[in-house]
This record gives sequence, C-alpha cells and structure tokens, in this order.
Amino acid sequence: MRLVKVVSGVIAVSVVAVVGYGALDVYDKVPGVLTRDQTTSAPSPRTGQSSTSGAATAEQHTEQHTRIAPVSNPRPPLPRLEAGAPVPTEKGLRTFLAGALRDKQLGNSLGVTIRDASTGKHLLDLSASAPRTPASTTKLLTAAAVTTTLDPGGRFTTKVVQGSSPRSIVLVAGGDSLLSPGKGDRSSTSGHAGLDELAAEVKASLARSPRPSKTSKSAKSASSKPLRLTVDDSYAAGPLHAPGWSQGVINQGFVGGVAMLGLSTQRATTGHPASTDPVMSTAWAFREALARHGVTVADAVERGRAPSSGRTLGAVRSAPIGDVLALALDQSDNALTEQLARIAAAHEGARTDFPSVARWVTRTVKGLGIDVTGVHLVDSCGLSTGTRIPARVIGDVLTLATTGRDRALQSVLSQLPVAGLTGTLYDRFLNPEARVADGIARAKTGSLPGVSSLAGTVLDRDGRLLVFVLIADNVRPFTPPAKGKAAGGSRERPGSKGVSGNAWVAMTQVRRGLDAVVARLADCGCRG
Repeated sequence: MRLVKVVSGVIAVSVVAVVGYGALDVYDKVPGVLTRDQTTSAPSPRTGQSSTSGAATAEQHTEQHTRIAPVSNPRPPLPRLEAGAPVPTEKGLRTFLAGALRDKQLGNSLGVTIRDASTGKHLLDLSASAPRTPASTTKLLTAAAVTTTLDPGGRFTTKVVQGSSPRSIVLVAGGDSLLSPGKGDRSSTSGHAGLDELAAEVKASLARSPRPSKTSKSAKSASSKPLRLTVDDSYAAGPLHAPGWSQGVINQGFVGGVAMLGLSTQRATTGHPASTDPVMSTAWAFREALARHGVTVADAVERGRAPSSGRTLGAVRSAPIGDVLALALDQSDNALTEQLARIAAAHEGARTDFPSVARWVTRTVKGLGIDVTGVHLVDSCGLSTGTRIPARVIGDVLTLATTGRDRALQSVLSQLPVAGLTGTLYDRFLNPEARVADGIARAKTGSLPGVSSLAGTVLDRDGRLLVFVLIADNVRPFTPPAKGKAAGGSRERPGSKGVSGNAWVAMTQVRRGLDAVVARLADCGCRG
C-alpha cells in the first residue's frame, strides 16, 4: 500500500507542478537480474554458459539487482510537492549540511551540486566542476542521449525470414536482448516477447507455404528434410566486451556481452556469468522452441545474412524502448545500457565500437545544451576505469527532466525506485540518521573501488523538490586516530586508481554517509 501511495504521490506531483523528477536507482552492489536465482553449472557448448571462477577484482562494479524487501515501521505517504514552497538558500544549505558533508567517511574528494528541481537554479555547488570518477551515475548521461535519439515508445523486432532455399530460415536480431526462451509476458519488460510465440508463427507460416507436387518425388523428399536455421546478428554489430572490462569482471557476472539478441534468463548476475555468445544461445533456444511446436531443425546452427527479399515468417516485439531503458537504469545493467547506447549511436550513423559510442554520448549530451567540459567517457555505463564527469554535468542532465525540458527523459526517470522501498535502494536510508528520506528520495547510485556516488531528487521539509548529485571518489576505510595522535597515512590521489586495496571495506560507511547528506536535505527548510 505504501508503494502505491508513494507512486501516486509522485505522479500527482508531476501533473500539478508540471515538473519531472530525475531519480534513478541502481542496486549498489553488482549488476544482474532482479529476481533470477541460478546455480553455477558446467560450460555448455550450446548455451555458452560457463562456471564461476576467480575472485572479485578491483575493477568490478558493485550494483546488485535485488527483490523488493518489506519495510518495517512504514512512514507516512510521500509529502505533497508545493509549487509555491520556499526555495532553500545557499547559506541555509551550507549551515544545515555542514556536519554531514564533513563526514570523514566520505573521503577527501567530494563533488556536490544541489539544484532547485523546478527551475534548475544552483543552490549549492562544492567542487562541482572538477572531473571525478562517477561510476554508474554515468548512465544518466547515456539515458539522456538515448531518449533524445530513439522513440521511447518504439519497440525492437525479432523476426524470422525465409532463407535462400525453401528449407532454410533465418532468425534476424533486432535489438531485443530480453527474449523469453518460452512464452512471453506482456506485463514484464524482461521476457516481454517469447520464442514460443515466434516459433508458433513460423510453424503457421510454413504450413501455409505451397506444397510440392504429388508427382515430384525429389520435391517431396526435400520437404521432409529438417529446416536449416541461420542467425543474422549484423544489426548494430560491435564488440561483445569493452576493452576496459577485465576477464575477472566478466567471469564473475558483473557484466555480460553486448549483443542485439539475447535471453532474459541469461543476463549476468553476481557469481553467474552471462552466456559467452548470447546470439548463438538464443538461436539454440529458438531451435528448441521450434521443436516443441513440431518443427524439425537440423543440428547445425550457423551465422549468416538474411536475404534482402526474404519473406517474413514470424515476428515478436519487445517492451517499449523507454521501459527497457528504465530497466537498464533500475538494475544498473551495464550490458543493457551499452546495447541501447549502441543502437542509438548506430541510428545516428556513428560507429558502434565502445569508444565511438562513448564519444557519441558526449556529443549528444552537448547537443542538448549542456556544457560537457571535463567529461571523458571510456564507455557508456561507467564500468571502465578512466571515465571522468563533473557533478555539475550530471546535475544538468537531471534538471533536463525535472524542469520538464526533456519529457522523454522525464518519463524514463519517473519509473524508477524509491529509497527504502525498491531496487538496491530498498536497503538504504533505513538507518536512524537517514530514515527521514526513506520513501522520499529517488537516486541513481554508482560504485567502483574507492568510489561511491548518488544522484537524484528529494523533497525537502517544505515540499520543495531538489536535485542532488554527490560523488565521493577517493574513499578508503576510516579509522579514528588514537587519542592525542594525528591521523596517519598519506593522501591518496582521487579516482578509482591508486586507492587502497581494501577500499571496499569503506563502501558501507560511505553509502551511509551519502544517505545522511540526502536525509539532511529532506529534513531541511534551509532558508537561514
């Protein structure tokens, strides 16, 4: 009931105040699928699945996709956004946030920007123009580029066409990497379209095909032979993995391959890597779906190009692109984010390798009127080391949505989780010092070794919607010095490179510190 009230309150806010609210949520532990539990299995030559091996590496992303957890002691519904609510002052914000921002758990490299969501006015900037390692909050820039380029209401089509001979068919990739291996679920984004439906359409089309003459023995013999299945993955083709993704990251299931065809059941989750060849895994699953419908297919499945004049035998369509993007952001799915960016870049005629797509994202964001000074993207999801973005730029992207200037982006961001309720924010903002923002803040998280970020929106005590971006990119375990002694240790340089090897020890602490800052915003009138 509480979730319904929160969502209803947010929708009412956008209608009454005519503002969006840019807030994303990433499961701040490791990318994967929301509800999928799997067991590790031996490699399969047909699915390409491999067993887990090796320990976590320093480059691993830490954003987990988790089931919704119940919330104890539910708070009142989301406060109403007041269009005429007073705007906090810089002096008031500095005073009210001073203690939270000085928390040593946030490290010694912190970028902050706080805006009025309705107008985009800068209320407080602390080192906001300095480039920092943003981790998965990078995905906010990619989301803006994708919604600018692709129709959020459009869908990806996976089809089967007649091959070059009567007994050959071609499965043609069209951008849907969330296909169900069985029946589709129209109420779900992942697994929206199913291979069972596609196989049924193909069988029906083949049954309507002209039958061979009764007097033609050779034709009758040919018609009894198994179908030859080919898969065409030439659409928006590009490398499977980015140069900055280590094999350890891939093997541990922190990221899957970027492909234009894939199964909803084979996305990467922690400890369970994705298929090593998503396209062929899908082709084999389709062969099995055809068999379930009584269509015999030859054992060999090959890659090839579909004939330009091939008759369409069946087609299924994905969930709307906007919903797919929202899912990618909600679950911080690196591969899915990269896939959408690649499709959008290809739509604009850009090259589809990872560096080219990253440059396309930057150019597209710049074309939205945002100053991208200091932005350097190594990939489009924030997983590779070397990506740098000022907090100011992420704030500019969020206010595109909250001010209503980008309705498509606003629509995508409005679908995303709430602190203490859903996503990996489900288990954040539950500490006493942060509970005031539970159910009120929405945020996209980011994590890399030594890096933690949070970017989204929150309502203050007066009902004013605020945008916030917090990037702490030099995080290390904090141990208070012994009484009478100064803290030891030399300053580490900012960023995910050069931080202490046990930087992950600090992640719980820094997340609590960031949550506390946002909670102070929620509890703030800040007009002093």
